[in-house]
Amino acid sequence: MLEPWIDKRQVADSFSRAARTYDQAAEFQRTVGTNLLARLPEQLHASDVIDLGCGTGYFTRILADRYACPVAGLDLAEGMLRYARERSAAPCAWITADAEALPLRSASQDLIFSSLALQWCPQLSLALKEGWRVLRPGGCMAFSTLVDGSLNELRQAWQRVDGFVHVNRFSPLADLQRSLAEAGFTRWQCEVEEHVLHYGQLSELTRELKALGAHNVNPGRPGGLTGRARLRGLTEAYEVFRQPVGLPATYQVAQIMLFKGAGQ
Repeated sequence: MLEPWIDKRQVADSFSRAARTYDQAAEFQRTVGTNLLARLPEQLHASDVIDLGCGTGYFTRILADRYACPVAGLDLAEGMLRYARERSAAPCAWITADAEALPLRSASQDLIFSSLALQWCPQLSLALKEGWRVLRPGGCMAFSTLVDGSLNELRQAWQRVDGFVHVNRFSPLADLQRSLAEAGFTRWQCEVEEHVLHYGQLSELTRELKALGAHNVNPGRPGGLTGRARLRGLTEAYEVFRQPVGLPATYQVAQIMLFKGAGQ
């Protein structure tokens, strides 16, 4: 999402509150992160690694094992970092950090890994600029992010109910690709995966989003609680999407690899 008026503190607070429920609801997030891990070059030798938007530290620990080195988990949500610290025996550092202003030295990292975190940056171009800055020449920035079309069924269902913005907006793919091309990396690649999850009832999806901390943070969202009549209307509107396997929730995931040239 590229709306500069998104309140980062609200995003951080939402994910902090979800720290203890996140892992139980994060199967999709683990799948996306695992797919990103599989894209990392086998020949990449990394001794300084960060997991940007580390959440509960699931992939921070995996990266520490893979590269046999301490990995720094960075996140804007202090509650997530506290939870990660409690659960981790691996030699990891946990740092409160904003992806758009990293508290790291220039040319200090070999790998920046970030799965499903940078869609919460109001200005992705700043996060990419910071990624380029802190990478050593020859380093890699690997990240996944949601793009436009994600949760489209939920968005359409809400549009039938009222005129408010209930679903987070995500960047169009063309805008994302433009940002990647302008970020200064020697080469990059972007592949889009479509993931369709299915639920027996709409309440299962909404509970999962709440457990993940993925609340609506966009301008135009309704204030206060959602009334029962609107929830009934939403449930009825969503039913038009039902398939034999259940109610679908579609995610469009961009898997991105950026490489900083040896001479940069």
